[in-house]
Amino acid sequence: MWSFDEAPFLVIWEVTQACDLACAHCRACAVPQRNPFELTTEEGYRLLERVKSFGDPLLVFTGGDPLKRPDLRALLEKSVAVGLRTTVTPSATPLLDAEAIAGFKRAGVTRMAVSLDGPDAASHDGFRRVSGSFERTLFALEEARRIGLDAQVNTTVTRHNRLRLPEIAEIVEHSGSRLWSVFFLVTTGRALVQDDLTAEEYEEVFAFLYELSKSASFDIKTTEAQHYRRYVTQKRKAEGNGNSAARNKPGPITRQAGINDGKGFVFISHTGEIYPSGFLPISGGNVRRDSLVDVYRHSLLFVELRNSANLKGKCGRCEYRNLCGGSRSRAYALSGDW
Repeated sequence: MWSFDEAPFLVIWEVTQACDLACAHCRACAVPQRNPFELTTEEGYRLLERVKSFGDPLLVFTGGDPLKRPDLRALLEKSVAVGLRTTVTPSATPLLDAEAIAGFKRAGVTRMAVSLDGPDAASHDGFRRVSGSFERTLFALEEARRIGLDAQVNTTVTRHNRLRLPEIAEIVEHSGSRLWSVFFLVTTGRALVQDDLTAEEYEEVFAFLYELSKSASFDIKTTEAQHYRRYVTQKRKAEGNGNSAARNKPGPITRQAGINDGKGFVFISHTGEIYPSGFLPISGGNVRRDSLVDVYRHSLLFVELRNSANLKGKCGRCEYRNLCGGSRSRAYALSGDW
């Protein structure tokens, strides 16, 4: 049994905030140039060894755009060499060409994830604010399929694209992707409150994902929608089938213990800050001076986040607080209190 008090299931390393896109929702407020205070290659190697000391977490290289780092290939190879299951999330820019994708496979990367926020160029490129991003995303998915590299599609849901999710799902299906990771907006960085869904719209999207998960060829997971676990549980009870055909059953990602910010999840920033989540910018330490393992296991911030008795307001009173726990990042973004 995996204990989230001892180790995260998912580790995200933001290797850079540099990116040539200007996405409307960007958590990182990414800029074209790299920060001179990013972790160095050698610091990255040491970090990867520390991540492995947790056991067998999933590691995701994210950004910005990881391809903005010239040492990315070496870092990926190191990650694989120390025994980490490794995913990389490049941006759909001219840097993401056939050679880059082949390089991911040669490095031993488990999966490449790309973002798709609309079913056509007008909607997707409008969201990403760079023309050509949609076509490059489709190219990357096709190239990954051609060379046998597992692919994942990430979609950020807002009021602007929620009604087009079925069309996006069709592209995910046709691309042969293994996973559709559906992100729900947290109003940090460039994201705006008015772009977020209403409570009723959340339930409508949950209903769509739940029904789709029964028949889709790909797996579906949600990010920053912890209450989707509540929805699935309620639906299964209503259907009288605790072993529903839905593929988004509690498992490695959506397990009953309930991954949440700082609970089964840790985020390392480009400068080494240790956050419970990229959307919850409260630092528990820095890998340049602190032990990642000690911060995750023993820092007051992480320990308190993992204790559901600390939940306040509606989350604190909810019967699903241990299964769900609510998005601590969203609570912090909206109220200043997680």
